[in-house]
Amino acid sequence: MKKTIALWAALTAVALLVTGCTAEEPSAAAAPLPERTSAPAATPSAQDEAPAAPGAAAAAAYRKWGLKPFAAPPAPPAVKPVVRPAGGPVPVISEIPTREKIVFITIDDGAEKDPGFVRMMKDLKVPFTMFLTDSAIRADYPYFAPLIAEGNGLANHTLTHPNLRTLSPEAQRREICGQQTKLKQRYGTTPRLFRPPYGNWNEATRAAAGECGLDAIVLWRESMQIKNMQYQRGDRKLHPGDIVLAHFRGPSELKGRTMTEMTATMLRKIQEQGFTVARLEDYV
Repeated sequence: MKKTIALWAALTAVALLVTGCTAEEPSAAAAPLPERTSAPAATPSAQDEAPAAPGAAAAAAYRKWGLKPFAAPPAPPAVKPVVRPAGGPVPVISEIPTREKIVFITIDDGAEKDPGFVRMMKDLKVPFTMFLTDSAIRADYPYFAPLIAEGNGLANHTLTHPNLRTLSPEAQRREICGQQTKLKQRYGTTPRLFRPPYGNWNEATRAAAGECGLDAIVLWRESMQIKNMQYQRGDRKLHPGDIVLAHFRGPSELKGRTMTEMTATMLRKIQEQGFTVARLEDYV
């Protein structure tokens, strides 16, 4: 009997060794051993997979023109600081009352029609207001349509660019109201702002502007020349709310420089003084 029991125990031990069963926890016995594999291939990080930051496209657009992006302007005021009182005279302004470090770009006439400028302003999305003269733009009305479509302001600069102070009240009214009609017909927008050619105006100009439905006569504090800014103040600095004048000009008037080069220089000078650009129509 003892020999039989001993033989049975020996056979049982052999069976346990063959099947791999041990006295360990069943879960440990069931858990598979981790396989040894080579290091996984590198995959893009979350940062690599994320879309480009909103500012990245703007930075690339500015680099294309040799510039750095402007800081975003402040939100427009809830109440415009320049308003024509009901039945009152048209205000005449050279600046906007504000403490914010913003300036306003205005571009006059429309003689130069550089396709590069359209591309530049579409890329940069810097707001500006165009004061257009019919005699300067009539050769190519469509040129200005994409600039207006981008949200830039359309404003009145008379039909033929005369010195208004030399004209009769009725002649001034024809120049101003006639351009209101032309711009409305061509672009579907009736201007609200007016700039007298050369900055020359008198009370007859003011009265005519009011009769033609304009809300303000807009002058300027600085004007952009070929490479330099002309300042009206002795400190030769930009001030909050200043209105800056430029023109649609090309190499023949800019001593070989293009309008895009002149514009880039103007934008750098604004940035160098710590200012950004806001939309004039949001304040008038």
